[in-house]
Amino acid sequence: MNLIRIGIEDARKLWQMQTEAFQDLYKKYQDTENSPAAENIDKTIMRLQQPFTYYYFIQEFDENVGAVRVVDKGEKDTAKRISPIFVLPQYQRLGIAQKAIRMVEALHGSSNWELSTILQEKVNCRLYEKMGYRQTGKTEVITDKMTLVFYKKD
Repeated sequence: MNLIRIGIEDARKLWQMQTEAFQDLYKKYQDTENSPAAENIDKTIMRLQQPFTYYYFIQEFDENVGAVRVVDKGEKDTAKRISPIFVLPQYQRLGIAQKAIRMVEALHGSSNWELSTILQEKVNCRLYEKMGYRQTGKTEVITDKMTLVFYKKD
């Protein structure tokens, strides 16, 4: 597996993949405020232009199967953040996200990470916990069906 840094020239491809990958969660929770599936391409372009954002295509089987965004301001006391990470539906449950997380941690440092996910999505919660992330105790109710839960890895 490889991580390939994404440039602004690949914004449309990244945005299309993100929309596809998060479509089922969007349909399930109808969260137009926070869902990556509901974002317009301008938000993707804006993130790609941030000097502290590192987007990578996740390549497996000689094709792009997902992507991960790392927010890394390079400051000792500021946590790095994974937001978002996704794998296209046809490639899910193959261990790809685990490998990608290990790879970004190797690239950006193995400690001082944070992320959030949907509490009701137990598969995602188990993935992050298996990778050494621990719930911080902070949650944010988005709707009566959806709560974000926050994780940290020291």
